[in-house]
Amino acid sequence: MNHMKPAETLKALIETSKVKASMPIKRMVIFGIFAGAYIAFAGAGANMAAYGLLSSTETFGLGKILSGTIFTVGLIMVVLGGAELFTGNTTMIAAVIDKRITVSSMLKNWVIVYICNFIGGVLIAFMVYYSGVLNSGEGMLGAMTVKIAAGKVNMSFGSAFVSGILCNWLVCMAVWLSTGAQTTVGKILSIFFPIWLFVTAGFEHSVANMYFIPAGIFAKSNQMFTALSEMGFDALANLNWSGMFELNLLPVTLGNIVGGAVCVAIGYYTALADNK
Repeated sequence: MNHMKPAETLKALIETSKVKASMPIKRMVIFGIFAGAYIAFAGAGANMAAYGLLSSTETFGLGKILSGTIFTVGLIMVVLGGAELFTGNTTMIAAVIDKRITVSSMLKNWVIVYICNFIGGVLIAFMVYYSGVLNSGEGMLGAMTVKIAAGKVNMSFGSAFVSGILCNWLVCMAVWLSTGAQTTVGKILSIFFPIWLFVTAGFEHSVANMYFIPAGIFAKSNQMFTALSEMGFDALANLNWSGMFELNLLPVTLGNIVGGAVCVAIGYYTALADNK
C-alpha cells in the first residue's frame, strides 16, 4: 500500500496536529525559523533561476514554470526535514473541530510559528542581499527582486486576499497528499506538483513573501537595482516595512487561513469525519 485513503489521511493529519499543539515552545521557535529559512532559500533559488525569463512578457510564463520547479524544494525541506510552517499548520483546525486540541493551543502554534517564519525569511533575505548575489546578471537579479516585491505591495486588498486563498488551498493539498503518502518518493512527488502549480499560477504565499518583500526592500536601497527595474517612485513608494505588513501580509495571511483551514481542513473533515 503506497497511499492512505482520504479518511485515513484525515486521521493522520489530526494526530500530527496534536503533536504540533503540544510541542515545546523552544522547538516550535527553532522549527519555525527553520521553515521560514527553507522557504526563503527556495525563493532565492527560484528568482535566480528565472529572473531572465521573468523580465520579458514573451517568456514570463516559462519563467513562472521554472521558478515553480525550484520553489518546491522549500516545502520538501520543511516536511521531510522537520520544521513548522504557518501556512501548512492552518490545517490544525481539523483537530480543533474533532475536539482533539483546543483553539488556544492552535492559535499559540500559529502565532509563534508565524513570527518565527518571519524571522527566518528576513534573515535569509538580508544574508542574500549582503552576500552580493543580487548583483548577478549585471544587477538584473536585484532589479527583478525589486520588481517582484513592488508588485506584491501594490495589489488591492481583495486581489491579495483571494490570491492567498488559492495559494494555500494548493499548499495544504500538498500537505494533505504528503501526509497520505507512505514513502519518501511519494511524499516528494505529492509536494512537488501542487507547489509547482501555485507558483506557476502566481498565487500569494505569506511565508514566501516574508522573503520576497524584505529582499526587495533591501535591494531597493541599491540605486542600480531600482534604476534597472525601470519602476518609478510611485510604484516603489509602498515598498517598505509598513507597506509589506499592511498591503500584502495582512490580506494574504487572511486568505491563506481561509484556503488551508476552510477549503482543505474543514472541507475534508466535513466530508470524511463519519468515516475516519
